[in-house]
Amino acid sequence: MPNREAATRLNSRTATAAPPVAVKANFNSIYDRPDPRAYFRELYGLDYIIPELASPVFSALVSKLEQLRGRPLRILDIGCSYGINAALLQFPVDLDRLAKRYANMSESDIGPAQLAMLDRSYFRSWPRRQIEMIGLDASAPAINFARTTGVLHNGVVGDFENHPLPQEAKDHLSSIDLVISTGAVGYVTEKTFAKVMAAIGEPRPWVASFVLRMYDYGKIATSLQSTGLETEKLTSTTFIQRRFKSEDECREVTSRLTELGIDPAGKESEGLLHADFYLSRPGDAVAAQTLGDLVSVAQGTRRAFGRRYLNRPGEPIRLVR
Repeated sequence: MPNREAATRLNSRTATAAPPVAVKANFNSIYDRPDPRAYFRELYGLDYIIPELASPVFSALVSKLEQLRGRPLRILDIGCSYGINAALLQFPVDLDRLAKRYANMSESDIGPAQLAMLDRSYFRSWPRRQIEMIGLDASAPAINFARTTGVLHNGVVGDFENHPLPQEAKDHLSSIDLVISTGAVGYVTEKTFAKVMAAIGEPRPWVASFVLRMYDYGKIATSLQSTGLETEKLTSTTFIQRRFKSEDECREVTSRLTELGIDPAGKESEGLLHADFYLSRPGDAVAAQTLGDLVSVAQGTRRAFGRRYLNRPGEPIRLVR
């Protein structure tokens, strides 16, 4: 029997003002490095696992769309950084393996250019899923590294919240089948999504987004609705992104959630940022198969996390192992 309790549809009535990005810790400095070693040191050091949890969900969507369209897919990753989602989708590697690989490569011994070529050989040694990965990000160094290693087939660089898509970017985005993101929403709004969707054309892509619970997805869902896509939210589970970086971040995020009427108990109050999953599809696809039956869900709550900040009702924030 279809799992009709696992998802709920969004429409324009859910749109509210998005909270400021400043509520979350700022990691801008790690995205402009010439290679991902600082990225892994900083984020993986905070038990960053959302790409790992998202990968089987994306994989299930890819399999379904390949079946429907009868060919290999073209996939766009919004906020792709160094191509982590692309690597996990195309190759039989996991986040732990990649993090340990970069942790063992010192900047003093191996430069970024040499690391990129080593990565190129490394990924070529694995069997590859036949999909074409396109990345979109504001960081040219991250896109360039991912293209050099081969995990991205092509990339689009720019701030499309404030600038139009150039023609070359529109050419790269035509005929995209699936749009994914695991941390872009909050930095990226309906402005970027609208420009991307206008460039893609027909057939309409599916859009799959993992969104931190403190960020409202309503305006993006409304924008996608105007292009013929219906948005559903998976209500049966949430997905852990990482531990809080600081006591301030823990306090700000849990306070923001409470202001929004979202209960952080058992989730963010336990020291972990949680994301919801949204999928936007044409109406006939929604009618044919429910979101709850379509996706494969991976949980991260049993992972052995490092020290984290707990913010439980009636207790002071405390740092625990």
